[in-house]
Amino acid sequence: MGENSLGAILDARSVRKTYTFGALPVEVLRGADLAVNAGEWVAVLGSSGSGKSTLLHLMGGLDRPDAGDGEIHFRGSPIAATHGKRLDAYRNRDIGFVFQFYHLLPELNVLENAMLPAMIGNWFPNRARRKQAESAATALLESFGLGHRMLHRPAQLSGGERQRVAIARALANAPPVLLADEPTGNLDVKTGAGILDLLAKRHANGLTIVMVTHDPLVAARADRIVKLIDGQVETGCVLP
Repeated sequence: MGENSLGAILDARSVRKTYTFGALPVEVLRGADLAVNAGEWVAVLGSSGSGKSTLLHLMGGLDRPDAGDGEIHFRGSPIAATHGKRLDAYRNRDIGFVFQFYHLLPELNVLENAMLPAMIGNWFPNRARRKQAESAATALLESFGLGHRMLHRPAQLSGGERQRVAIARALANAPPVLLADEPTGNLDVKTGAGILDLLAKRHANGLTIVMVTHDPLVAARADRIVKLIDGQVETGCVLP
């Protein structure tokens, strides 16, 4: 069981994950444990290919551990027990995702991209609910300094602006947990620092963050740093 797992909002317990490349099985995670408390910002530090993204995908319900090898718990319940619409709701309302390469839809404008989680969640049974979702997305974008960009398309934005849109989209349904996969990895140092400042403000308001990175300076912004080595999470690591 993960360290400090009692009462954790998100808890990976002895998870293993193996991928098969041709006839060759490659074990990426070998009994990894990670417990994250509500309101905590945890950075998972590790080299490229260490399994950081795999761990994040498992915790977010985008993938599952090897059968019979570990569990992911959200608020004390295993997410493996959820299927279909319940699993979709977990990924849509309980967890927000931010990736290195934004994944914005080019045919939608900034406001429409930020509203996507509500659209996917079928939250628009009437015009009033759509208006509510639009107002929430607008408020997020304005708080991120994008009020003047809401009708622009992603191709018209800088990298930092695209990442801010991606974060607004991830927070559109007000999830309690944000999973961030190298959120500054595609940005210059100054722009990346601005993104981390933005995450820090949300964290100060109670958002739980799990962020994977290969950069010790980025990891240093978190409350706690763990290191992924040989498919396992090592706690109490010392930064170089």
